[in-house]
This record gives sequence, C-alpha cells and structure tokens, in this order.
Amino acid sequence: MIAVEHLTKYYGDFLAVDDLSFEIDEGHVYGFLGPNGAGKSTTMNIMTGCLSATEGHVRIDGHDIFDEPEKAKRLIGYLPEIPPLYVSETPEEYLRFVGEAKGLRGSVLREQIEKVIADTRIGDVRGRRISALSKGYRQRVGIAQALLGNPKVIILDEPTIGLDPIQIIEIRDLIRDLGRSHTVIFSSHILSEVQTICDRILIIARGKLVAFDEPQNLERRLLAPSEISLKAEASAEEARKILSGVAHISEMDISGMDTDIAGMDANGKKENRVSIRVRTDCSDIYAVSRSIFFAFAKGGRPLLEMALKKANLEDVFLELTDNAAGEKDRDEDLEEEVED
Repeated sequence: MIAVEHLTKYYGDFLAVDDLSFEIDEGHVYGFLGPNGAGKSTTMNIMTGCLSATEGHVRIDGHDIFDEPEKAKRLIGYLPEIPPLYVSETPEEYLRFVGEAKGLRGSVLREQIEKVIADTRIGDVRGRRISALSKGYRQRVGIAQALLGNPKVIILDEPTIGLDPIQIIEIRDLIRDLGRSHTVIFSSHILSEVQTICDRILIIARGKLVAFDEPQNLERRLLAPSEISLKAEASAEEARKILSGVAHISEMDISGMDTDIAGMDANGKKENRVSIRVRTDCSDIYAVSRSIFFAFAKGGRPLLEMALKKANLEDVFLELTDNAAGEKDRDEDLEEEVED
C-alpha cells in the first residue's frame, strides 16, 4: 500500500531523516513511535506531499507522491499535529469547504459530510463555532476532514496531544474503529497508547528506523533478557555460589543490605543479608525463578523477597532509542577524527 524508499531529509546541515525505508500493508493500524525530535513529523509531512525530500521516494498504491501528487494525495487523509481548522466556522461549514476543495459536489458531498460527522461523533456540535469547542472535539473535526473523500490511508500526527484522559480514550477508540475500514498511521511518543491500539509499530530514533514489528514480537525479540530481583539471608559469597549452579543467568549483581536492617540470629549474631539482581537469557522467566528458589532452599539459605521484571514496550523503546543515539554519537566522533 505504501512504500518508503531511502527517504532522506536535510534542513541545511541538519539530517532529520536518514535513509528511511519501510513498507506498509493495507488494512492495519500502524504506530509511528519515537522521542521528540526523532523525525516523525518530518517523515509524515513528506509521505503526505506537504514537504519535499532531499532524496528517496514515497509511493502510495503505486503512485509516487512527488511525480504523481494528485493521484497519490487522493488516497491520503491527513491530520497534522496542529489541526488546520477555521475556527470562525461551524464543523459542518468547515467540512463542506474541505469537501469542495477535495472535488466533492452535490449529493456525494452531503452524504460524505453526514458520514464523517457520524463516524467521528460530532453531530451534537455540528452547528457550533469551532472556536467554542473543546480540544477533543476540535481533534475530532480534524479527523473528520481527513476522512472526506474516503481515502484508503489515514495519517494522524500526534492526534491525542494536549487532550485530557477522557478525550484520549475517545480518540483511541475512534482510531480503532477507523482501522477496520482504512489503513491508519499515527505518530505518538506515548508508549501505552501505541501498544493498546496498534497492530504493528515503527520505532524511529535520530531519523533512522530502528524497529518495525508487532508489539509482542518487539518485546520478545529485543528484550529476551529479563530481570529477577532478590533479597536473601546469606553472604555475598554464599549467594554467588548458590546462583552459580542455576542455568540461564547471564548477569548477576550482588550487594550487601544496609546494616540498620540486618537481623540477628538466635545467638545474637548479626546475619548477612544481600540484595541480588540477575538477568536471564531464558524466555521463561518463571522457570528460572523456580530454579533460583530451589537452589537457595538446597543451599540452606532463605529467600526473603523475589520480584520479576518482565520485558515491556517501554524497555524496548528505551533500549532501541538509546542504542541509536549511541551509534549516532560514535559516527559523529569518527567523522571528527577523520576531519582532524
């Protein structure tokens, strides 16, 4: 449906989008995730034909957005980060203006206006001035204008930014509904939002695509190591010896607990207590935790606490964007060394 090939964008000497390539299939909700300044809005503006590219191509259903802009743009509905609303008009007046600009006339225009008003649930405010509407309703009006013309692709740039929690839930539900009949791409830096709505996720950092997969696959593939935090009644040496016999421990960090909370045994002798953090490369973190429990039992040292930290999308996001930033910094250091 959409093919982005070697997309590159410079603003002067600043590289905003760096050789970006990906393909988007029809009939899914895609999340475009990345930190602020990652290049999300620039990429979306290029994909919709609102901004030129320094290099590369964007094809919408086979039509190049630069060579065949009219054919390509007819297939796209776009909501920029700041909705392009005429606030002195009512939603109905504004939608009529946008529909006419898209070439709709007569009964077709009237039918489509009624449909997008119903789809975005703005019927109650269709006759009120946009200036008097809440931000949530303004976002809905912005999405309604993107739906006019029945485009195959809906692109939404930060559609929930600045909304209150109730409005965010309403817009998320609307995006899910749109995904049943359109290909939807929306950008966000809110991890939970992307995780709950999207079928597939693109993660961009420093203008580069660093991941493109289903949410559950990202969690499994990119953060297989998971953490187990322990507190045990043992010395550091005893704990290390016990854990040395447990399989699938890839990393271990053991530290003594504060002496103020160390206990005393029956003879009044101060007991050793340690805090332990282990990372495992096993996908079944529960199997590893069972092995740890029985290892301490066999070693005669009691476990006081055990907590599991499983991989989640936030961890994936931080790991990928941190890695991308590190690679970028290393590349810049190498360039400076070459110049020197």
